[in-house]
Amino acid sequence: MGKLAELTFNEMTVEGYERVVEVINEEAGLHAIIALHNTTLGPAVGGIRVYPYATFDDALNDVLRLSKGMTYKAAVAETGTGGGKSVIICDYKKPKSEELLIAFAEAVNYFEGQYICAEDFGMHVDDLEVIRKGTHFAVGLPHPQSSGDPSRFTAFGGFLGVKSVAKKLWGVDNMKGRTVAIQGLGSVGMRLADQLFWEGANLIVTDIDPDAVAHAVREYAATAVAPDEIYGVECDIFSPCALGGIINPDTIPTLRCKGIAGLANNQLLTEADGQALMDRGILYAPDYVINSGGLFNVCTELCKEGYCPSESRNHVARIFDLLLTIFTLSEEKKLPTNIVANELADYNLEKGIGKREEKLVFHH
Repeated sequence: MGKLAELTFNEMTVEGYERVVEVINEEAGLHAIIALHNTTLGPAVGGIRVYPYATFDDALNDVLRLSKGMTYKAAVAETGTGGGKSVIICDYKKPKSEELLIAFAEAVNYFEGQYICAEDFGMHVDDLEVIRKGTHFAVGLPHPQSSGDPSRFTAFGGFLGVKSVAKKLWGVDNMKGRTVAIQGLGSVGMRLADQLFWEGANLIVTDIDPDAVAHAVREYAATAVAPDEIYGVECDIFSPCALGGIINPDTIPTLRCKGIAGLANNQLLTEADGQALMDRGILYAPDYVINSGGLFNVCTELCKEGYCPSESRNHVARIFDLLLTIFTLSEEKKLPTNIVANELADYNLEKGIGKREEKLVFHH
């Protein structure tokens, strides 16, 4: 147990993780966990999730799952970064005080550049701008020399991922006339809906926010269903874009889709659920591959040349072919796509493929 600038740090030992640290500043109302899973290929880059977890163990389990997912996402995407994540235990619907955000920035500094934070669920880019006052180890800022909100790049990668599933299933990647069921209409889910609408897809949507649903119905002629009904709707592709763990033994038997291509993290409750999907003949686009567009984007700004949106776009475009490679290997090896993706990530980690050689540059 140690202290830094009124912060209390509790270093936790978790097997398979490099560092897991609980951070508390009662005066600022900060209770957070920062987890570094693996930095073999470079410093860890991962978002800050803000959520009112019911228990500390719920928060811990979430940050562990998310940070490990970031390791695999970065390894497969070859971004030259490692896997890390942070969670702040508080109500994301309430305004976050400057004191809380600056206290968190000081917690980021505690890792001396081995953890670089970004936005995630419940954390707005404007909040990141406040965090930047206390640390330069942040990316995705609303700053002329940063990359801003990465959601458009995440959504673009998701759009390509949906098209790659269509290509594998039907031989063409045109979505005209295909039905896509989107679960979650946040910043990325709504952008995905927009792109699919202009591609000619029919949309079925759900969200806990009635205003978001109403917007999709009005703007994209979407059909709205209740949150618990989305799993059983008949569609070509199911696109989970909300929280994780929703593909599980309870939901898999109810699915009436040919493929799954969504932007939520940790969509499978367990690795075994990938096999269950394969047994049912449902093609699954591994979540940390299809949703890596945002990571691609923020990592681009750390290059010595500085951020270039077209360069980032071109990197994200690789997701289409990468998924097709995974689908082909899955077929050849008779293994679930999530296991094939894990094998690719483990290989890159073991061989040091994509390891960062250049020093990170924070142009902002």
